[in-house]
Amino acid sequence: MNTVLITGASSGYGRETARLFLAQGWTVIATMRTPRADVLPESDRLRILQLDVTDPDSIAAAFAAAGPIDALVNNAGIGLIGVYEGTPMSRVREVFETNTFGVMATTQAVLTQFRERGAGVVVNVTSSVVLGHMPLSAVYKASKTAIEGFTASLALELAEFGVRAKTVEPGTCLTTSFAAKATGNTDLTGPLDQLVPAVYEPFAKRTLGRFVDQDLFTRESEVAETVWRAVHDTTGQLRFPAGPDAVQLDQAK
Repeated sequence: MNTVLITGASSGYGRETARLFLAQGWTVIATMRTPRADVLPESDRLRILQLDVTDPDSIAAAFAAAGPIDALVNNAGIGLIGVYEGTPMSRVREVFETNTFGVMATTQAVLTQFRERGAGVVVNVTSSVVLGHMPLSAVYKASKTAIEGFTASLALELAEFGVRAKTVEPGTCLTTSFAAKATGNTDLTGPLDQLVPAVYEPFAKRTLGRFVDQDLFTRESEVAETVWRAVHDTTGQLRFPAGPDAVQLDQAK
């Protein structure tokens, strides 16, 4: 029986991915910064573990408790929408600690077992922001673009040992809490947070207006299905846009 470990499985893409893998008969190790058993269906193939991807001790403990796995899905991440000029470096570092260094740390935690076994796959969930030019996302895009480059190089190193690495690039999904958390709002139309200096506010409001008025959006289920496809892909494909808006951006490149 195959086993997948998913980071950030308490909500959004991670939770939907955990549900899909459970439905397909996999054993799922759902990791969360604050474990909650009520967010996923009961199953004898489900284990919930505490994991903070920014904490080396937490990573070591979680992977020791998990035991052998066949796939790692690095889904945990934090959003940030704002003007770079108004973004404190402390916030920049916070985003990179989770979105970039956290992914690299959890990946490193499984490489030895994958290499020794000659099998395994790492799927890193990034974002469609890497596919186009999007304002108000400089820090977030930088953190995700770094993982795109990391994964591309990593895939070449691991192929020698029969291990695979992929990225999944979700489009805009308004059914998750990402946008609200990123802006500090619940509807993207209220007052912008402290990361937007007043001089930028007209531009930021126009940008966010176009964001919520776009025609194509991504569903959580589409991201989960794309992760499933990436985990099982043996064609050598590296990047997997997820959702119609992400596919459109990818095709426009």
